Amino acid sequence: MIDLLAFGAHPDDVELSCGGLVALCARRGQAAIVDLTRGELATNGTPAIRADEAEAAAEALGVKVRENLELPDGGLTAEDPDQVAAVVEALRHHRPALALAPWIEARHPDHAATGRLVERAAFLAGVRNFRPDLGPPHRPRRVVFYPQRVELRPSFVVDVTPVHRLKAAAIACHQSQFGQSDGDTPTLINAPLGLEAFEVRDRYWGATIGVLHGEPYRIRGPVPVADPVATLVDEGADPVLFSG
Repeated sequence: MIDLLAFGAHPDDVELSCGGLVALCARRGQAAIVDLTRGELATNGTPAIRADEAEAAAEALGVKVRENLELPDGGLTAEDPDQVAAVVEALRHHRPALALAPWIEARHPDHAATGRLVERAAFLAGVRNFRPDLGPPHRPRRVVFYPQRVELRPSFVVDVTPVHRLKAAAIACHQSQFGQSDGDTPTLINAPLGLEAFEVRDRYWGATIGVLHGEPYRIRGPVPVADPVATLVDEGADPVLFSG
């Protein structure tokens, strides 16, 4: 059983949006990544190039296990039984405490579909009589959603300052998407301000909790807190930053 299994629609989604949290968990050897597609519809790069970039990015984050389900890029849906089964099998195999997925409101249809697909599969993975051929039942304690281009009101923000350098190194591995070589087609993410927008976002969410870099996350329902003093005081931000 691992702490965290991060799902992304495409080979660079995890790095951009939740790479910091993944790197934090990877320090304990308790994180893995599952890419749903090879990103074969990408404007730039090929599936083979993107696979090499994804492997290098996982190494930069300290993640030892990364796999690709090879589902159809541009065709992800929670209504396809085969796609649901593929995600259920991954959940039962890795047995994570938490599953990370994109928020269900997103600019890219595949990102939104991934959130719905993982949420559906996370429930069915714990149903004993659902596809027992896919392995023993296991349901993550929570599905944790991360935003991409569409922001959300987070349930909590994680301080990723200690691993921000690793996150940046992992993102830089995806040169086919974020670089701009001769012959590349301009896109939203390889534009001059493309990566800077993600850096600004991390800075913004970090500022909301009094640190340099933060990542926002949302869960369904309230956040359980066993000890408010330990959570909000002992591990909280420096109160000087928020004094009048």
